[in-house]
Amino acid sequence: MPNLTIENANKHYPSGVHAVKDVSLEIIEGEFMVFVGPSGCGKTTLLRMIAGLERIDGGVIRMGDKVLNDVPPKDRDIAMVFQNYALYPNMKVYDNIAFPLQMRKVNKAEINLAVEDVARKLDLFDLLERRPGALSGGQRQRVALARAMVRRPRLFLMDEPLSNLDAKLRVQMRREIVALQRELGVTTIYVTHDQTEAMTMGSRIAVMKDGVLQQVDTPRGIYERPANLFTALFIGSPPMNTWENENGITLGIRPEHVLPAREGEGFPMRLQSIENTGREVFVYLKGDAAPCSLTMAAGINISHMPGDMVYVRLREDMIRLFDSKEE
Repeated sequence: MPNLTIENANKHYPSGVHAVKDVSLEIIEGEFMVFVGPSGCGKTTLLRMIAGLERIDGGVIRMGDKVLNDVPPKDRDIAMVFQNYALYPNMKVYDNIAFPLQMRKVNKAEINLAVEDVARKLDLFDLLERRPGALSGGQRQRVALARAMVRRPRLFLMDEPLSNLDAKLRVQMRREIVALQRELGVTTIYVTHDQTEAMTMGSRIAVMKDGVLQQVDTPRGIYERPANLFTALFIGSPPMNTWENENGITLGIRPEHVLPAREGEGFPMRLQSIENTGREVFVYLKGDAAPCSLTMAAGINISHMPGDMVYVRLREDMIRLFDSKEE
């Protein structure tokens, strides 16, 4: 598939909402691009514009040299996986998966081969005779993925496909989707409001806020070099520590770059609380001078207790500067 190019895309609604504002972005053939941002930021609207489900009001969307603005959704060779799976409850799993091929009048032998192949890849082969109502949430999600995959589209679009699953199943499905995308090599655009999903799945991430594209980079690039204060605070859990200096500039540092120090080598702070996740420990600190509050990622064998005075220092090379007005 050629690259997908979005040039100055805009979407206005009759209510006056400007949902997508001059977004320009190139999605490279074979990559896994994640659109991430808070609810209402325009990420799903942009995805639907790419699919042809929302009309573009300004700008251009093209695949290679072909402009897609006025191409009907059925002619874009795009498969979309929705949040609610959109399966046909009266049809067996086999027929749900086969449906896109049946609509294209593919012969039965080819359909059977294609359905069996994708069902084996997604561990659905033994479920082909069941109906969606007899499946778990994870199984229904895999059926929706199989239906999208079976016709080998040029582009996969996924709109929050894991949001209805429990936490353990979401982690499992994240791995499965990424592994399948790499195996198939199909360009994929994935929408989520969950920054952990974005960081663990995307080869690149596009961060959006209020219809505006904030930053596009690899997960590591966005985490280590956020372009503005919004991205710095949205990406990362716990978020980046921030404080304002006397010149009106906001400084930021990640919790792992707040380091324990000896008395006289750092500055004092009072330990307020400890959050132990099992894998790591986060320590929440309060002080009298800027930064007056900090989160520190500490070792799991921390010996201090809430109320203790501790000393910390900041890795100066990891402090980031932001314009306070940009958030």
